[in-house]
Amino acid sequence: MHPIDVARYTLGSVFARRGRSLLTLSGIAIGVAAVVLLTAIGEGVHRFVLAEFTQFGTNLIAVNPGKTSTMGMSGAMVASVRPLTLADVDALRRVPDVEAVVGVVSGNAAVEAGSRSRRTMVFGAGPEVPAIWAMRPAQGRFLPEDGAGRAVAVLGAKLHRELFRGAPALGARIRIGGEPFRVIGIMEPKGQMLGFDLDDTVFIPVQRSLAMFDREGLMEIDLLYDGAADSEAVAERVKELLIRRHGREDFTITTQDQMLEVLGSVLDVLTAVVGALGAISLVVGGIGILTIMTIAVAERRAEIGLLRALGAGRGQILALFLLEATLLALAGGALGFAIGAGGAWLIGALIPALPTRTAWDFVLLAELAAVLIGLAAGVLPALRAAALDPVAALHEE
Repeated sequence: MHPIDVARYTLGSVFARRGRSLLTLSGIAIGVAAVVLLTAIGEGVHRFVLAEFTQFGTNLIAVNPGKTSTMGMSGAMVASVRPLTLADVDALRRVPDVEAVVGVVSGNAAVEAGSRSRRTMVFGAGPEVPAIWAMRPAQGRFLPEDGAGRAVAVLGAKLHRELFRGAPALGARIRIGGEPFRVIGIMEPKGQMLGFDLDDTVFIPVQRSLAMFDREGLMEIDLLYDGAADSEAVAERVKELLIRRHGREDFTITTQDQMLEVLGSVLDVLTAVVGALGAISLVVGGIGILTIMTIAVAERRAEIGLLRALGAGRGQILALFLLEATLLALAGGALGFAIGAGGAWLIGALIPALPTRTAWDFVLLAELAAVLIGLAAGVLPALRAAALDPVAALHEE
């Protein structure tokens, strides 16, 4: 048979049995659509979480008290951890490539303004917060350089809205944890980070927060370093300085690169898992092709016998059925891609906070898998068709 005749015959066979062909390719279409849609959602979650973590910038290093490690000795033999102090903060400012340093203490306390009260997160920090955390005051100013022990406060956008309801807040007197403070600034809206409302906060000088929450040391020290510098080299210099000051490594240093690397690995696994779940539907679609093609061989025995009688060889019969199975798989793959990509676009339009993105590597894998499954599912029926005796097949007419 001429290749053009083979193509015409295959297309004719597919369109002659439209209902059956539609059911067959639907299985593959659902599988491909599931892969495309689920991986697009996974990529969307990936981008959303990374955006949440990088909204404070990307050149950050965090230092926390206590060494995160596993030791082969009794905990009683290890001396108590020396707290991180404001003196450590001052010393870290002199580390090469470090542009800003802020010590942080946080806790929960009631904030009162007039007759209104709201329990919220209180951050004790320093004047470097706007530079390090990429947060700017919308009104007034942030904590001043010379305000170490002053009772001044900067309100988050939501806290300002809840307590003052549109009334002027700058210069107003409020109480935080029962202590009087004067409002000197209101922050720009920042939104939420993984469920934590960054606007429902109040900032006070770190010295005041140490006393308010009865703490001996800082909960964390955040550093902003030069973007052109190597984060690992800066982290090593920070480590050496703190070891000299503390006498041992009783702290944990985490660069934002390390956090993003771990987070990216977790999210990559998540995307792969949801893609694998979609691939299960592809296997089901392949079983559907196998079933339909097996039935087709049984129903078309006389047709196959006639083709053999007219001179078609076993190889040509084999090629006809394989081509038909592949065509169904390709059509199903194309339909599935259209459904999956359309669904991802619709989800992105309905939920702007979830920036869905079609993962083209998974799309190509899904389409390739659809073709391979179509071929694999068509092999057995095609071999059975090619092995039919033409006389016996014609006898069934």
